[in-house]
Amino acid sequence: MSLTDRLWGSIEGVFQAILDHPFLRGLTDGSLDREAFRFYVIQDALYLVEYARALAVCGARAPDQEAVQMFCEHAAGAIAVERQLHQGFFRDFGLSEEEVRATEMAPTNLAYTSYLLAVAHGGSFPEAVGAVLPCYWIYREVGKHLLDRGSPDPLYRRWIETYGGEEYGEIVRAVLRLADRIGDDLGEAELARMGRRFRDTARYEWMFWEMGYRREPWPV
Repeated sequence: MSLTDRLWGSIEGVFQAILDHPFLRGLTDGSLDREAFRFYVIQDALYLVEYARALAVCGARAPDQEAVQMFCEHAAGAIAVERQLHQGFFRDFGLSEEEVRATEMAPTNLAYTSYLLAVAHGGSFPEAVGAVLPCYWIYREVGKHLLDRGSPDPLYRRWIETYGGEEYGEIVRAVLRLADRIGDDLGEAELARMGRRFRDTARYEWMFWEMGYRREPWPV
């Protein structure tokens, strides 16, 4: 069994919970509250800046030139996605970039990004890969599932098509190939640590959609 097969098998229940989440069901049937989607895309834009930082750290720590190049390109790409995809949504909602940047991170977003950066800096390189991998992979699998269903809402359909498309799929496949390559050299203890990081951030992915659906406030 490949490392990526092993990792995905460990989060099958989490992924099913993601697919069943009312945020994603609302995207495909068009019933999702626009204010929930607005909240989500703002928080996602804030998230992607920090995710790009984590990818850049992975690039700096990568063991070979190919991995350095891939993570650095993906870090730049995360910023490009934030600017292109989200700015389109921001125009739809009448939001300026300054308003978005001035928005406070929701509690779940801050916790998730803090965890990513802590593992990227303080964990082993395989642990860092395990932590950043769910964001890549779960969005790809969600996009593929939702693409089959579509959406009557053009705004939501645009989001679905971004992550369900083949261009994004090739980006994800490159990271999966790297994960399997480094997995060949890991002992059971390191595989377990990498798997724990992977499961943690997969759970954070569910929490992120829950955060958007509830428009999560700070409690105090």
